[in-house]
Amino acid sequence: MSSTSGRPAAQETSAAKDWLRALQLTASIPANPRRLLSTAIAEISERVGDSPALLSDEQSLSYMELISRSNQYARWSQRHGLRKGDVVALLMTNRPEYFALWLGLTSVGCVVALLNTNLVGDSLAHCIGVVDPKHLIVDADLADTLDGALSGLEAVPVLWIHGTDDVRFRSLDPEVRRESGTSLTDAERPEITIEDRALYIFTSGTTGMPKAASLSHARILQWTYWFAGLMNVGPADRLYCCLPMYHGIGGVLVPGVALAGGGSAVIRKSFSASRFWNDLVRWDCTIFQYIGEICRYLLHAGDSPDVARHRIRLACGNGLQPDVWEKFEKRFRIPRILEFFGTTEGGVSLFNVEGERGAIGRVPSYLRHRFSPALIRLDTHTSEPLRGENGFCLRCGQNEPGEALGKLVTDPQGIGSRFEGYTDPVASERKILRNVFAWGDAWVRTGDLMREDERGFFHFVDRIGDTFRWKGENVATTEVSAAVCEFPGVRHAAVYGVRVPGLEGRAGMAAMVMDRPIDLPAFRAHLTGRLPSYARPVFLRLRESLDVTGTFKYSKSDLAREGFNPAHTSDVICFDDPERGSFRRLDQESYDRIQLGRIRL
Repeated sequence: MSSTSGRPAAQETSAAKDWLRALQLTASIPANPRRLLSTAIAEISERVGDSPALLSDEQSLSYMELISRSNQYARWSQRHGLRKGDVVALLMTNRPEYFALWLGLTSVGCVVALLNTNLVGDSLAHCIGVVDPKHLIVDADLADTLDGALSGLEAVPVLWIHGTDDVRFRSLDPEVRRESGTSLTDAERPEITIEDRALYIFTSGTTGMPKAASLSHARILQWTYWFAGLMNVGPADRLYCCLPMYHGIGGVLVPGVALAGGGSAVIRKSFSASRFWNDLVRWDCTIFQYIGEICRYLLHAGDSPDVARHRIRLACGNGLQPDVWEKFEKRFRIPRILEFFGTTEGGVSLFNVEGERGAIGRVPSYLRHRFSPALIRLDTHTSEPLRGENGFCLRCGQNEPGEALGKLVTDPQGIGSRFEGYTDPVASERKILRNVFAWGDAWVRTGDLMREDERGFFHFVDRIGDTFRWKGENVATTEVSAAVCEFPGVRHAAVYGVRVPGLEGRAGMAAMVMDRPIDLPAFRAHLTGRLPSYARPVFLRLRESLDVTGTFKYSKSDLAREGFNPAHTSDVICFDDPERGSFRRLDQESYDRIQLGRIRL
């Protein structure tokens, strides 16, 4: 089989075989409603109990140790009165214990909310509040961050600290160690099925504050075994993950896929360009998970002697741009790249198993009846769907960008295409578009623009609405604008994303109208206390006034198009200078250095 990317056929895995493995591994999920991921891993543990499961520099767990630890957490939850459906929030950095913890709690019916460790203040308090946990577990490293958000909570959960003692919190570790790690008895295990909710994972969606997306046990299994099939994961594989475990990919997909295949996952606390290749060699990894931003960082980093020594057979991830793909593949000797697209809340999934550079996926003809997104035309001013004379949405033509929609699925067999929504039913309903191509039909909006080429490959174009992507995270402009406007002297603020050459996504920019001179150090400190680093505006534009639309929304399109070039406006433009750790006025010399990549934002 020849490759559309031009690679030798000997280096290619047959796309048809990939799809077949994924279909075979996921086919039995609906037929075994009591078999959870924890059940599946326990079964594997009985065969390979001493084999390594989760590895890191600080802690490693064998399969047997992982199951034992998860059973201890399950019993700990029951001892403290937690029952099926009760929520436990988790604010922890990457480590094997993270996976053991949520695996054990969900095995007895608890719902675990994975809190973004970058959040602070009101944003963190908001996320805790929307899931209303009965208990919250925090890393010792994040205790002060949590403490700073507690004043914003209407109801404070029972607080536990992992890793050390702290008078502000109950100590988790000694209590868990007292519990038995043996298999739970039938009397201890409540009736949990794959239809029950397991996790809340936070996503910005398309507008507003972060939303808690629901994830059932069924979708956890679907993710796990679908990717295990596409990647052909086996006992000899080691999957490397340096992505945050509060996301579905880092916290669910990577460890789940590794263990489902009988292999192991290597977990790093955070991404390090200087240590990346050394880690892959040192841990003898065969697969790594990426986001596009990581690949670009690695290209910009210096050469490493470890590149020639790695044993990687596959890189899997999303957001790898066409201008990076070929360079990355060749320079670092990556035999195969599996690019995909998916949303945490569900509705649309795409997979590029052919290695087509720059594409996010293609649906084979024999699978289009199961899942195939539709692309519809939008009004360029309102971002709302355009409808024809018959009242139905208009499909995009070949290579015409449009919003991707996924058919709302109610069939219990169609786990992979489910939309499971958010804790907020109003927010869930906003994602659904009705009477799209026929009266009574319903489709899920992704908020993403895509185009489909003449060979059926889908290509990501951009986000739509009031969200942009920066540093691998979705940023809701309404949340940033609210934080900006809380600063004394800000009369009006419009937040939007601007493109920066050589960097993925869009950097945040705030156009502001002030009623007094702005204190830039105080303003930066204000933002640092309210927003995660990726959401803070990189650029500021100080204006006399802001234009508004006919519906009294700030008009941002012209501002975004003008970008941050100080030569194009008489407005004062400032930027958050990483070399100084402060905002300063952007002059032409600094602008040129940013354009050339000599200032890395």
